[in-house]
Amino acid sequence: MFLLFKVLLVPLWFVSLALAERLAPASPALPARRMLRNLGLWLGTVLLSPLLVLPVTIFAAMHSLAWRPDFFSGGWALAVDLIILDLWIWAWHRANHEVPFLWRFHEVHHLDETLDVTTALRFHFGEVALSAFVRGAFIFLLAVPLASVVIFETLVLLAAIFHHSNLRLPPRLEAILSKVIITPSIHWVHHHAVRSDTDSRYGTIFSFWDKLFSTTTDSERFADMPIGVVGVSGDRSFLLLLARPFLKAGYKDKGQVSLRSPNAQG
Repeated sequence: MFLLFKVLLVPLWFVSLALAERLAPASPALPARRMLRNLGLWLGTVLLSPLLVLPVTIFAAMHSLAWRPDFFSGGWALAVDLIILDLWIWAWHRANHEVPFLWRFHEVHHLDETLDVTTALRFHFGEVALSAFVRGAFIFLLAVPLASVVIFETLVLLAAIFHHSNLRLPPRLEAILSKVIITPSIHWVHHHAVRSDTDSRYGTIFSFWDKLFSTTTDSERFADMPIGVVGVSGDRSFLLLLARPFLKAGYKDKGQVSLRSPNAQG
């Protein structure tokens, strides 16, 4: 039932925000060919999911350490699971920026030159595979039920589509939402082509982890904010994106040059 809910809800959310960001864009969109690259990378993830991601996740949940007491169940246990899993994905995201081997794969996501809903689907299959095994170990050790994992993954997809979107929200609404969840204004700074901003704001669902662990930044999104990776000029073709993690480490350039506009937005 939870999987069916995910299959129905996520595409509806994606299409809704894709339409909304075109009606009220925060930044001019780039040519459609980058969207085709993003969707091509997503197709690789779709093919990998039943072959690796789902089997690893199900095995980890079904064979996890049976340490949970019987009273640890119901809605409050689900809420705890979601918070713990969100902390895990925050830590995993940070590791993908700080460990050079992991960055080889995660860089593919950051090479997009602008953001929209398709960027939320743009991940190298290597990163997806590595994430599946690390998450599986986490699920196994903490005995996270499969239902909690499916609900969490659904929320992650909804959140990622939302905060990568090119949707211009009313400033007041975004300010309210950003106190609890990651909004486009928060996450766009994470994709700013300035090293100190790229290596910050690792949150996926909740916005308080970065404040708690001092991994936020004072930078604010602005309309012509340069998106991408510092020291890397331009995106790559689909085949080069697939090959890039195996060719070079990329990124760890110490450049901090900001093309900051005086017309800052919140």
